[in-house]
Amino acid sequence: MTEPTAPYELAEVNIARLKAPLDSPQLKDFVDALDPVNADADAADGFVWRLQSDSGNATDVPVFGDSWLILNMSVWRDTNSLTAYMYQGRHREMLARRREWFERVEEAMVTLWWVPAGHRPTVAEAESRLLHIRTHGPTPYAFTLRTQFPPQGAKPLIGEVPEGLGCAL
Repeated sequence: MTEPTAPYELAEVNIARLKAPLDSPQLKDFVDALDPVNADADAADGFVWRLQSDSGNATDVPVFGDSWLILNMSVWRDTNSLTAYMYQGRHREMLARRREWFERVEEAMVTLWWVPAGHRPTVAEAESRLLHIRTHGPTPYAFTLRTQFPPQGAKPLIGEVPEGLGCAL
């Protein structure tokens, strides 16, 4: 008997501001680890999808019109499967070294949201969710692993987007 498919899946986006160009010696370890870390994600329990360009990753996909920002976006079965992947193996090792490769920024650089099963989010959707969490903090529309919301029909809060929500250092 086949298990029923869940009506929602978890989308996540994280962006980072590079300290140096991707082809620099400073980022060599990061770039060399991309394919193995992505392969680990692809094989992880609960993994559904990740954004890829022709390069096999998403480092060349533009986000917020800023060439120093890189993007990772994926869809998972639920928060437990995402968390299990994030904090083990090669991905955990890369998290531990992130300050070597990426600038520390004040704005939210990660957000999660529920999508209907089978939906594949766009970069514009991810940008919207990031701006939303920067403006309103965690809500059912855009949240974090620390402040989660159950899957349901979340709607954006309407209001002005404050100035300075880009990715300032």
